[in-house]
Amino acid sequence: MSRFLRIVLPAVVIVVWLAVASVGGPYFGKIADVSTNDQTSFLPASADATKVQERAAEFRQASGAPAIVVLERDGGLTGSDRTAAAALADTLGDRDDVQGVSPVIPSEDGDALEIVATLTQGAETGDAVQAIRAEVDDALPSGLRGHVTGPAGFTADLTEAFAGIDGLLLGVALAAVFVILIVVYRSPLLPVLVLGTASFALCASILVVYWLAKADVVTVNGQVQGILSILVIGAATDYALLYTARYREALRDHRTGWGATKAALRGSLEPILASGGTVIVGVLCLLFSDLNSNKALGPVAAIGIAFSLLAALTLLPALLLAFRRAAFWPLRPGYGSAHPVVTGPDAKGLWASVGRLVARRSRIVWVVCTVGLLAMGVGLFGLRADGVPQSDLVIGASQARDGQDVLADHFPGGSGSPAQVIGSATRQDELVRAITDVDGVDGVTAAAKDSPSGTVPVSGTGGTGGTAAGGPGGDSVEPTVSRGDVLLEATLADPADSAAAEQTVRDLRTAVERVDPDAIVGGVTATALDTNDTGIRDRSVIIPVVLVVILLILMLLLRSIVAPLVLIGSVIVSFAAALGVGALVFDHVFHFPGADPSVVLYSFVFLVALGVDYNIFLMTRVREEALRHGPREGVLRGLGVTGGVITSAGIVLAATFAALGVIPILFLAQIAFVVAFGVLLDTVVVRSLLVPALTYELGRRAWWPSRLSRPAHHM
Repeated sequence: MSRFLRIVLPAVVIVVWLAVASVGGPYFGKIADVSTNDQTSFLPASADATKVQERAAEFRQASGAPAIVVLERDGGLTGSDRTAAAALADTLGDRDDVQGVSPVIPSEDGDALEIVATLTQGAETGDAVQAIRAEVDDALPSGLRGHVTGPAGFTADLTEAFAGIDGLLLGVALAAVFVILIVVYRSPLLPVLVLGTASFALCASILVVYWLAKADVVTVNGQVQGILSILVIGAATDYALLYTARYREALRDHRTGWGATKAALRGSLEPILASGGTVIVGVLCLLFSDLNSNKALGPVAAIGIAFSLLAALTLLPALLLAFRRAAFWPLRPGYGSAHPVVTGPDAKGLWASVGRLVARRSRIVWVVCTVGLLAMGVGLFGLRADGVPQSDLVIGASQARDGQDVLADHFPGGSGSPAQVIGSATRQDELVRAITDVDGVDGVTAAAKDSPSGTVPVSGTGGTGGTAAGGPGGDSVEPTVSRGDVLLEATLADPADSAAAEQTVRDLRTAVERVDPDAIVGGVTATALDTNDTGIRDRSVIIPVVLVVILLILMLLLRSIVAPLVLIGSVIVSFAAALGVGALVFDHVFHFPGADPSVVLYSFVFLVALGVDYNIFLMTRVREEALRHGPREGVLRGLGVTGGVITSAGIVLAATFAALGVIPILFLAQIAFVVAFGVLLDTVVVRSLLVPALTYELGRRAWWPSRLSRPAHHM
């Protein structure tokens, strides 16, 4: 290649990436515009809760979520409290983002009042609730406490918790990675180049994801946003570190930066592509999910990994070619300088010592590691990952959670968040009786478009159902009938996000099915129930699929059957250990109320895919060295050469995932701990000790049936 192209080609690559970053950067602030945290939107179309949500507008005016205002005074309400509450209801009714307001509802004990303000369909829930809370604070007399809760309140608290996900999360992750790179490489410039590569990859990913979400090709929510940022920064940095290590080696053997670049690309291209491809295939297995929130993460994460690969294999080589040895200042690798000795009696340093331990006590090492990991996994038996109440999703202060507690003290716990039953109008009476006979149901109404409140009471004692006054001219109002069905609303005695309410919904479904086999039950509680049930189903299906797919990839990459089985087995044991320790920490340190089913699935996908990454980095180098020096010597050389860079990469990835813990969302905090701890476990124990020791003991058998397994080859 001519000298002109050697200069122009890297410059063009850098300019193109600069252009992409300049266009994609502003979309960090825009992606929230195409993000949704509506739980129902993530359910599969086949779920009963989804079907009810889709048909609800047939029976009443289309509206947004209800915001429940609950007012409380210790020792009993006063006349001025009731007057202030009535004035507040009128004020809320005049708001443009409020579609309708219920009358002020007193509690039976006389200590609380309830107002249900239903938002308009197009209202921005977070902004509307924030404004309503301000109205409540301004309207209350001294001593009267007010909370805004209900579905709208919980959505607003969740939105607020995710508000820092763009700036705070990214800032913490980048700062942590920068410090680690400074410590590892002792170079002021190299960390900037590596993080610049990762940041540009994230800009490109955000740009593509934004437009795909805007076109409704992918769905984005707060958790997908956070995981995308962390995944891209962590993965791009990992791939960049692997290339950087190869480039530094090549600078010792090549006088020119161009020669070193070609050598580094030859040595790193296969493992980086294999590692990235494994992660992409792993996350795309989430498309087998029935839960749309899981499906959403698959393609979004795959896009992020693809740009991480592209940046690590194009932008970083161009940047390092531009700076050459100066990138490593003050520890610049000189041309012709000796490579570090990693094996033999003259070898010094940590990884030489680890190699000697593996060579002398391989069986003891892998047995002790395996037993230790299995012991950590005992905590799995205490793992509670069948879902948590919506009120516990936000860690720390939550006005909606406090309001829900007050509501449950003075009113039926499910006030404002009823279970919704759609069934045949001709069987309305039987449906009403079946619903009221279910333990945990406090009352039943029917949806009516012509009623000012949107519902009418029903008795289930005859005719077509109960009627209520309130229509035009004082005429009675009939329940709305659509396609031969009515919508019945059952107020639950327990809080809508409680385990007791979920059991009530299960009993409701059984009861109404006996009366009308086509009846379906939805609402807030049913949505949470269907989400948890679908999440449990997803992890049972997807986890085996991910294992099989990654095993096949490893077999193709390593040209072996035994070694991939060893790697997959080690990652499974490591995952069990991380999850077991996580379960103990969640219960006995943080006292979390449980875990979402998706925590197990997401942790598994990331740990297996990323854990295999490090094994790929190690084993591809081991195979390369084994072809020249024999299987057992290849293990020691591969371990010695890759030990530092893989450990650095593992610490970086653990730090980036740990950064998810700064967002006060239970789901993200749990994933942050499990993945960060699991990555460290993979890096320090599995990849450094367990896999090398087991591979060393197996010798050439580890590479069966490739040519490395044949006795005629080097030993």
